[in-house]
Amino acid sequence: MVTVLKAAVREDFKKSRLTKTRQQGNIPAVVYGKKMESKAIAVDEIDFIKTMREEGKTGVFKLEIDGQQTDVMIYDYQFDTMKNEVVHVDFYAADMNVEMDADVPVHVDGEAPGVKEGGVLQQAVYELSVRALPQQLPDQINVNVEELEMNGSILVKDLKSGANYEFNNDPEEVVVSITPPDEEPEEPEVETDEEPELVDEESGDGEEQTDSEESNE
Repeated sequence: MVTVLKAAVREDFKKSRLTKTRQQGNIPAVVYGKKMESKAIAVDEIDFIKTMREEGKTGVFKLEIDGQQTDVMIYDYQFDTMKNEVVHVDFYAADMNVEMDADVPVHVDGEAPGVKEGGVLQQAVYELSVRALPQQLPDQINVNVEELEMNGSILVKDLKSGANYEFNNDPEEVVVSITPPDEEPEEPEVETDEEPELVDEESGDGEEQTDSEESNE
């Protein structure tokens, strides 16, 4: 079943109106695309969160405005951590017949042998750029590390791209790696048999010798 998110057009852009929009349980938003002029809208907060959970960042769904439906994706959104709420959303009107680039989350699967040996798994990137038709963009890129040994790494070129999408990142870019645990520095050995060197006394003797030489002169 196709997901449909309803939206209403916003015409009043005063700050007081934006505040009222949020107080009514709606989120100010904007929708735009290559073949669509930017349009200010508002969507129901609960419906948006439900849609985002179901479709993800790269999912394509229908945005209904004044009875007309448009294929869109969630291009970006702003989240207020203090208020724990979404404060603004950018929707992108996708052309279903034209490939596009999108940042797709990276998900690490499995337990690496290198970690079992005491190594530390380092995830270098959390998103990878992918090019595909909008409806063929993956929800996430799964990286299996079940064969990753100590000092090993997985590069972009090691990932098998799907039949319908390709990676835009540098093939040599590191995605995940296993590094040895940090070695604790050795404590310096302290020799207790020898007496400590008295630097001040030596410098003092030098000064006295200089004074006596000056008096003899």
